[in-house]
Amino acid sequence: MEALIIDSGGANLASLQFALERLGARAAVSCDAREIAGAARVVLPGVGSAADAMQRLRRSGLAELLPTLRQPVLGICLGMQLLFERSAEGATECLGILPGTVRRLQAARGRPVPHMGWNQLSDSRRDPLLEGIEPGEYFYFVHSYAVPASELTLAGVQYGESISAVVRRGNFWGTQFHPERSASAGARLLGNFLGLT
Repeated sequence: MEALIIDSGGANLASLQFALERLGARAAVSCDAREIAGAARVVLPGVGSAADAMQRLRRSGLAELLPTLRQPVLGICLGMQLLFERSAEGATECLGILPGTVRRLQAARGRPVPHMGWNQLSDSRRDPLLEGIEPGEYFYFVHSYAVPASELTLAGVQYGESISAVVRRGNFWGTQFHPERSASAGARLLGNFLGLT
């Protein structure tokens, strides 16, 4: 099993690499376009702002490469948001692989922004990425922006409204939560990703 983690400059790269290696994967970190294009599976993590992340992807030529990939691709947290057309965070044009706009979460009493901590999946649909993961499973979230539930949503999460926790279109998947920080359920999801071809 092999997975290439795109070096997006985030602090969670090492924990993601370790989580994949614990599952028996060879997990390299790179921003080299040739290595990414030739990898069996690609993970796009992300922390920080959408504008900064897209600037890094454009500067490295990866913004043009990523939409052309045919192997399984998993966007995590900001990485998932970058798969969409645009983000309200700085009115940023994103990769445009998935239709839709990322919106800022609305804070309310008892519901601060960022949405940070454990929350349960709801309304999940069958998909190889979610094999063995039931509605109600807990995953770890840290985010201030989110994608509304749509036809791309494989599993939702409630945070004042139903937002996308897992999305898919073709060979592109995304998780708003951090599977590498989500204990056994997160390990199961990453293991499922490693099984995708």
